[in-house]
Amino acid sequence: MRVWFLRTGTLTMDRGQVFWNAPGGSLVTIQAFGVLIEHDGGLLLADTGFDLVRARAALPFLEPSQTPDQSIRSQIERCGFDVGDVGTIFNSHLHFDHSGGNRHFEHATVLVHERELRQARDPATFEALAYADTSWDHADALIQPFVGDHQLAPGLRIYETPGHSAGHCSLLIEPSTGTTPLLIGFDVAYTEIGFERGIQPTMHIDPIAGQHSIQRVKDVARTAGATVCVLHDPAAWAELPSPPEAYEL
Repeated sequence: MRVWFLRTGTLTMDRGQVFWNAPGGSLVTIQAFGVLIEHDGGLLLADTGFDLVRARAALPFLEPSQTPDQSIRSQIERCGFDVGDVGTIFNSHLHFDHSGGNRHFEHATVLVHERELRQARDPATFEALAYADTSWDHADALIQPFVGDHQLAPGLRIYETPGHSAGHCSLLIEPSTGTTPLLIGFDVAYTEIGFERGIQPTMHIDPIAGQHSIQRVKDVARTAGATVCVLHDPAAWAELPSPPEAYEL
């Protein structure tokens, strides 16, 4: 199994948006990302980053930045593939910075939790901007909702971790080779410090569920012996390979 960590641009926000109930006043830049996984069943892409034009139009205050090389199409090509090679997309949730590139993968099956799908199509007022990019919901989209924890493929298991959004999920990558598994926590926390201290981001739909989900990720990681990846944290990327280099499991 091979894993590529795709850099798809950055967003800048007040520190108070990164750490709920923490003082603001300074700006924090976070990494947007996707995770491309080559497994026995083909190519899976977990999240697709944001669309620069749509993000600038709807959320200019987040200072979205994305070079041509950081577009999801370019990042896939740096890994040696074309967007048409991706058979499955798994959206951890449907916020604009995790689903903005979905429209480029028109032949891929899109897996998303049914609660997330329902909420994204009718969001509460306070979370509407997070769902500002609805380009994932086009007429030809091959959306396949699921409920509960979900075995996506051998060695790839989805866990419900709601709170940040109604149907937010995390992904355990567990190879059969004895290599240390990886647990992608997506947005249960934005930074490694936030994850360690149990501090979720200010953008959430249910803070109690979010607190439980941080603990659930910790519990799953401990049981599986997995390394947790908190991929919005720019500091975390210093330890991760850049495409075309892959992480081998």
